[in-house]
Amino acid sequence: MPDTPKPDPYLLSTLVCPVSGGMLRLSPQGNELVSPGARIAYPIRDGIPIMVPGEARALTEAEIAALAGRKSKRK
Repeated sequence: MPDTPKPDPYLLSTLVCPVSGGMLRLSPQGNELVSPGARIAYPIRDGIPIMVPGEARALTEAEIAALAGRKSKRK
């Protein structure tokens, strides 16, 4: 199976969530951009972030808790 193209790190650093206006994080699997503020994840298809709110999926409570845990460890 060929490697899936990865989004450009510079591009990712310039994107903000169109719903919350907040920062986005690359998911651990690298296939989604996660918006902790809006509690949603945008898919990345063929290396292109799909920043359409209707295409986003809601994060599970476990994913939200994991994000909160990672955030508190950075302090």
